[in-house]
Amino acid sequence: MIYIEACAFLRMTLNGNSSGPQPRRWWVTALVILVAVIALVAFVSHRDDAVPVRTAIVEQSSIRSLVSTNGKIEPVTNFEAHAPVSTSVRRVLVKEGDSVKKGQLLLVLDDAEARAQAARAETQLKTAQADRSAAKRGGNQEEVLSLEAQLLKAGADRDSAQRNLDALTKLEQQGAASAGEAREAQNALARADAQLTFLRQKQTQRYSNAELARVDAQRAEAQATYDAAQSVLAKSNIRAPFDGIVYSLPARQGGFVAVGDLLLQVADLRKVLVRAFVDEPDVARLAPGNPIEITWDAVPGRVWQATVTAIPSTVKLRGARNVGETTSIVDNRDLKLLPNINVGVAIVTAERDNVLVVPREAVRMDDSKPYVLLIAGHELKRREVETSLSNLTQVQVTRGLAARDVVAINSSNGKPIGDRMQVKF
Repeated sequence: MIYIEACAFLRMTLNGNSSGPQPRRWWVTALVILVAVIALVAFVSHRDDAVPVRTAIVEQSSIRSLVSTNGKIEPVTNFEAHAPVSTSVRRVLVKEGDSVKKGQLLLVLDDAEARAQAARAETQLKTAQADRSAAKRGGNQEEVLSLEAQLLKAGADRDSAQRNLDALTKLEQQGAASAGEAREAQNALARADAQLTFLRQKQTQRYSNAELARVDAQRAEAQATYDAAQSVLAKSNIRAPFDGIVYSLPARQGGFVAVGDLLLQVADLRKVLVRAFVDEPDVARLAPGNPIEITWDAVPGRVWQATVTAIPSTVKLRGARNVGETTSIVDNRDLKLLPNINVGVAIVTAERDNVLVVPREAVRMDDSKPYVLLIAGHELKRREVETSLSNLTQVQVTRGLAARDVVAINSSNGKPIGDRMQVKF
């Protein structure tokens, strides 16, 4: 349109001054105006073809490489009480959130059956101990006394038989006793010796090894039964093993609990453990001592600081993810972090200061080579770069750019952009 109007102006100028004294000068002037108008038209037309782009300035700044994931809070020092037998809850002396001291009585179970079991077990144990003692001594008290009396009598009978034999032997030599009487006295001595030997063996070897083993087994079984009964009694009166907080109390006074049911949980929450679940591709980036930041949606703006204390030793399936588990100990003196809550976790795997950084979306890839589109005037120029650290929003550039360079991010009208393209911003 501007071009048409310029041509019309030129014709009017030439026609209006064709009869004047200086027609050539007017013609030259008109020609210059036409050229200027055409140049303006070309410039405006060229600018209308330029693509509007969003830009970013290369900055000297710091950058951190992060592994962002989720985690769970767990107690470091934890105590769980479970029902030792199926019974009822007689008394509950605390409530959730209570601070408790070491040794404080927390909960009492009905232990009537446990006490009866303990009494029966104690009786069995005493009987087994008595049997073991009797076996070692050769019998019970009555049997021992009877055997000792028999030994005394057998000893006396043997001595009497020996004296009788000695006397008859002398009489036989003098012809006052027959040989048959002497042989009978000798046989009586042999019987007395045999009886004495038998009773002595009975005193020392009354029970065989098999019988002793059976007695020992009965005693061991009775001891185990008694110990189990005492353990049930001890677990029926639950006390705090350390100073802490009751953070879980599923047991209710008067309620029934089955064997193994959880009764209560106590923990020292001044320090807690955060277990973070790191996706498999990021596991190799972790190292002990990496700074870690914990956030919880329930406390907006609060960040807890810690360091990685243990890195994954294996990768396991968690839901649809293959993850490694890393742990950290977090100072929780104000007791804000609670057991079993889900938290956000950011692990700093690397950090550098005073380096060149650009927005991550400004860096493009071509055949695995990174490059940017540098803005020179109103034209884009492809510039290959070398990068290092990166995170979700920034990339460190180690070669190819300088501070204050301007790079294109993308077009603001959705059109693709590339090398040598004319742009406006």
